[in-house]
Amino acid sequence: MEKKVLDAMKKAGKPVRPGEVANMIGEESKAVSKIISGLKKKGKVVSPKRCYYIPSNA
Repeated sequence: MEKKVLDAMKKAGKPVRPGEVANMIGEESKAVSKIISGLKKKGKVVSPKRCYYIPSNA
């Protein structure tokens, strides 16, 4: 699921909210938020502004 979230973020090409990612991949918003939190801790996702996220290598 982490890969699905990252792929959706890359495809969006702009900072996205967890809810947007959830809609893109057809998952629950809460589940996506948890995954994004985990990815942020691993350094794979950064937050350019509050509640918006983008892959760190983008």
